[in-house]
Amino acid sequence: MRRNRIGVPQADDLHVIHLGRLGYRAAYDEQARHQREVIAARAKGEPEVGRLLLVEHDPVITVTRRGDAAGHVLAPEKLLQAVGVAIETTDRGGDVTYHGPGQLVAYAVLDLNLLGLRLADYMRLLEQVVIDAIGPFGVRGFRDPPATGVWVRSEAKGSLGLEAKICAMGVRVSKWVSMHGLALNVTTNLEHFRLIKPCGLDRPVTSLAAELGGEGPTMETVRTALVECFRGQLAQTPGLAAKKKRWMS
Repeated sequence: MRRNRIGVPQADDLHVIHLGRLGYRAAYDEQARHQREVIAARAKGEPEVGRLLLVEHDPVITVTRRGDAAGHVLAPEKLLQAVGVAIETTDRGGDVTYHGPGQLVAYAVLDLNLLGLRLADYMRLLEQVVIDAIGPFGVRGFRDPPATGVWVRSEAKGSLGLEAKICAMGVRVSKWVSMHGLALNVTTNLEHFRLIKPCGLDRPVTSLAAELGGEGPTMETVRTALVECFRGQLAQTPGLAAKKKRWMS
């Protein structure tokens, strides 16, 4: 683990890893490896904040093991093959969703014990990261409990001002170290969401590009904003804030 100059875990210690374009299963194996390493670091008495893996996936529908999730894949297998969309079973929370090019996926492998976060607190943190990241681009995100994720009052053509989901979320925790995370639609092909019932909800999906009339920020710009907002939110977690306060006192 990279240590900061004061030797106390801080948000800046978050290790950001750019995976580029990668298939879902390969990315899953990579984040699972990082999760094992973060768990092992704590066991050795060297806890770390964690790692943030950023990736764009090849087109894929991921289905959780929830009883009704598979039924939310609306397209037959032949159609999925024809449009080049794979299907994978996953162990994250939530339901069914789509990943593909133009979507920024952030897999956060974080030591929630070190951060002092309960699972519910962590989900709210993920939502706030996205709300903070997209705000400066002129897109106002908000929560809509009990649904998880980030929503906007859509200004996309033909949306009629309906609330639409711009970022889906789902996580899994082992020994209080998280994996999986969030999927933010930047320039995603929204037509592919018609192949499923996203997150099991009959509600529209949108993207930054759709909301901004095709004049949205680049993927690189959004990645930079997301990382900055991640670190900003981590710095305010009970665990890191308390450690910094003790060091400064």
